[in-house]
Amino acid sequence: MALPFFNGANTKDQTVSIDLGGRTTKAVQIQRKGAGFVLSRFALIDAPVYEKTLSPEMLSEHLKNIHLALGLKPRTVTLAIGVNDSLMRHVEMPAMPVDDMRQVLKMNSKLYLQQELAGYVFDCHVFGPNERQQANATKKTRVLVAGAKRQLIDDLQESLKSAGCGTDAIVPAVIGPVNALEHAVPQAFSQGAVALVDIGFKSSSISILQDGELILNRVVSIGGDRLTTGLSEAMNISYAEAEGIKVGMPTEVQAQLESLTMPLGRELRASIDFFEHQQEKTVSQVFVSGASARSESILQILQGELSVECKTWNPAAAFELQLPPQQAGDFEHLAPQLSVAIGAALAAI
Repeated sequence: MALPFFNGANTKDQTVSIDLGGRTTKAVQIQRKGAGFVLSRFALIDAPVYEKTLSPEMLSEHLKNIHLALGLKPRTVTLAIGVNDSLMRHVEMPAMPVDDMRQVLKMNSKLYLQQELAGYVFDCHVFGPNERQQANATKKTRVLVAGAKRQLIDDLQESLKSAGCGTDAIVPAVIGPVNALEHAVPQAFSQGAVALVDIGFKSSSISILQDGELILNRVVSIGGDRLTTGLSEAMNISYAEAEGIKVGMPTEVQAQLESLTMPLGRELRASIDFFEHQQEKTVSQVFVSGASARSESILQILQGELSVECKTWNPAAAFELQLPPQQAGDFEHLAPQLSVAIGAALAAI
């Protein structure tokens, strides 16, 4: 199973997209409507376990529960696999068809990816105005490579089959916010340099775009769990109480929250500095997604560290919403958590 990348990889009319997050699974139903898209359902449900990978049996049951939460019968789905279960690297490879690139990487991953990755499946996105011309050229070409363990892909497909679901696509989670931003904020996406930060449960992804092209991506082992756990320990309160305070009443814990958030700010600063030094371009905005992006204090702390505007955003800003009444009122508040699921769907339809 290939790992599709950017918008327009397939021509499905609709898909259910599922972001298998570390603590919370996010799911959306998206369909085409003319030149645009409609978001008709979404769901956020707790993952069955937090500290380990789901067994195929547990994942199959979880997939059934996701469809129940969406109010849908099992159908073909797009899965986004987490930043710790997939890899993405920028490499240079000899110009050749993408299928040949996959085979070369399978046979000699160390030459191009600097590590042995036996048992992996790969996909490639060739940068350039015309991929066919690139494939026929004699010089090397820039390629974005994604990979995941073949066993993981097989287990995911088996779980989907057991749950009565087909597979539209399996997508690296890192690419979700990139795809979503192209539709939600097209001007920022296509003009100049911007950074995307998706704050996950255990890890956060950092991506930097220049004129619509993904130039840099990395994953750091700092996520919302570290912030919430730190507040819980500092204030001697429960995890659930700390999570509520982090998002809903952050001014009460400003000092603690600042000390917990600064390591993420420093990692983001280092990524931006590296990009600006290499590309001689200035990052003008930082778009932040994930549950922690709902905290205004976290955005202000990051902005203070970077001296660059940091903002949350709605990944479905350009979509028509046809949500059930009970979901419509909650959507704006929860939207920052859906960037991976929405962007993964856009890779499949």
